[in-house]
Amino acid sequence: MYQNFLNSLRDQTGILLRFDDIAPNMNWKMMDRCERVLNKYKIKPVVGVIPNNQDTELLSYEKRDKFWQIVKHWQNNNWTVAMHGYTHVYDSETRKKDYFKYGGKSEFFGHTFQEQLSRLKKGKKIFDDNNIKVDTFFAPNHTYDLNTFDALKKAGIFKIIDGYGLSPFIKNEIKFLPQLFYKLVFIPFGIQSTQLHINYWNENDFIKFENFIKKYHSKIIDIDTAYSKKNENSLIKVLDFFIEPTLKIKRIFAKS
Repeated sequence: MYQNFLNSLRDQTGILLRFDDIAPNMNWKMMDRCERVLNKYKIKPVVGVIPNNQDTELLSYEKRDKFWQIVKHWQNNNWTVAMHGYTHVYDSETRKKDYFKYGGKSEFFGHTFQEQLSRLKKGKKIFDDNNIKVDTFFAPNHTYDLNTFDALKKAGIFKIIDGYGLSPFIKNEIKFLPQLFYKLVFIPFGIQSTQLHINYWNENDFIKFENFIKKYHSKIIDIDTAYSKKNENSLIKVLDFFIEPTLKIKRIFAKS
């Protein structure tokens, strides 16, 4: 019985790598180095692409020509291309009333359904025009409201990498894959998504990334594998029950 429990726990354990803020202007030297490591270990990450980047901080980085050809190449190599906002420019304040209680500024929260739908459709058209299929989304700063979910469905996007928990779940007719970490962390249970902001990395950050891949590459999974996992292990079910209220309470009382 104990061995069955361990086998179940092992089967329900894996980590997905999610790269944020992918745009024509970014830290391409670091991205190129990461790509070589990912290819060496045959890892298929998620890359969150900003379709119409207007973020002034990102625009200060080097611009890579033929950006959309690069993104298409990644998709052809079975990387998952996700839409990461539209312009990546924040123009509303959540005051911690956003769906996941992250707080802070937002590109989507607080806007009307029609405005959010317009941004999503414009973003999706850019992908379509470059022959890149997207069915996955995650908002800048993790901020959503119910209009966001309705607009996503109307735009034909039914997957979001965000939320709480240790296994995929469905709410509002959308398939969620929880995203809990902001750095390279591996815990020996549950399905995890780790958010990586390589634009801010230095040499030490890359070394940590490379060492992490070497150590845990057998546990790193692609998005289809992550979504296929079900919450069947009793330990994961118990932890799932406590994770969401605990993190929400922590964020409610944390400084914005």
